[in-house]
Amino acid sequence: MKKTLIIALAATGLTVGGTAIAQDMQRGGDTTRAEAQERAAERFQRMDANNDGQLDAADREAKARERFAEADANNDGMLSFEEMQASREERRANRQERRAQRGTEAGEREGRRGRMGRRGNRGERMLGNADADNNGVISQAEFTAAAMTRFDRVDADSDGIVTAEERREQRGERRGGRGRR
Repeated sequence: MKKTLIIALAATGLTVGGTAIAQDMQRGGDTTRAEAQERAAERFQRMDANNDGQLDAADREAKARERFAEADANNDGMLSFEEMQASREERRANRQERRAQRGTEAGEREGRRGRMGRRGNRGERMLGNADADNNGVISQAEFTAAAMTRFDRVDADSDGIVTAEERREQRGERRGGRGRR
């Protein structure tokens, strides 16, 4: 059971990390290309648990073990139902606090996207797409290139700034494409 929980936590970390990059551009105000590059670099550093300059299975496992240890309140190496519930409630409270800091409307939009982002393995697919040479490892250059590709796809007028309108149009196109698949 412990292995199953570690694997589930690792998959969650992958999904959260991948979707967070896309959500950065969906948070409201205009985003410049330089800001998007900076955010990608920050995200990469947070995800690179062993600071070796690449994202791989070792990083995912390290993050999963970190989340497991945080949830294991009594440090017995096992997660009880109560510990899982307490961890879940703490994450929920943290999300609500972040939403309150950004404002109710933005928080509600993010909450809807967050629930939708957990359907399927969107984050896993995004990180898989970032692995340009298909070696199972994502370098910082690959990670940044993938983030900039997403930025460019949303930046309809290629002015180096993604506006709220461009984000709305791109979301509409993405939603329309889902129905055709």
